[in-house]
Amino acid sequence: MSVPTHQIRATFGGDTITVYQAYPSAIADAALVAGRFVAPFKRERMTWIKPSFHWMMYRSGWATKPGQERVLAVEITRCGFEWALARACLSSHDPDRYADRASWARRLRASPVRVQWDPERSPRLAPLPYRSLQVGLSGEAVRRYVDEWTVTLTDLTPLVRHLHTLRRAGDHAAADALTPVEHPYPLPADVAEVVGVDGPAPRCPST
Repeated sequence: MSVPTHQIRATFGGDTITVYQAYPSAIADAALVAGRFVAPFKRERMTWIKPSFHWMMYRSGWATKPGQERVLAVEITRCGFEWALARACLSSHDPDRYADRASWARRLRASPVRVQWDPERSPRLAPLPYRSLQVGLSGEAVRRYVDEWTVTLTDLTPLVRHLHTLRRAGDHAAADALTPVEHPYPLPADVAEVVGVDGPAPRCPST
């Protein structure tokens, strides 16, 4: 079955969804101790969350890039995730979603959430012909993310480094068995329209 070009795929349950971020150790360690993001994490900056594990691996270079040596799995509420997407603006003008560039620019200035679709990545981090959603949070959205939506924080760095070792050794079957499983995420139709998801809403996977 072909994958729609714009589809959110994630690890999620009845009430929560897992997103990924990569940070230097100072931010990661403080957050893991507190169970939420605290200083030196800066609420004043836009923070990008990624539902796709492999896109996070591509972005962080399997936790090897400077400032991205620690990969965190952040379990947040689905209500919070959908609140963010409902108030989002695409990071570039899309004539199918905005009447004109001026309308898009006004929404971009007013929105606390920015979204963009980048090529999804394979387990070997090669670009795929469909897209992965990145979500940038600022202002009120960052405050809600930190204070209201975050349920658990997990340090995935040891797993990431182990998977990198397996991939480099060519043991892709072992790596696949340890990689988080993702399913199409069923957004409400009105929210899917805001961020440009393609096709009918998928069903939740059976548990």
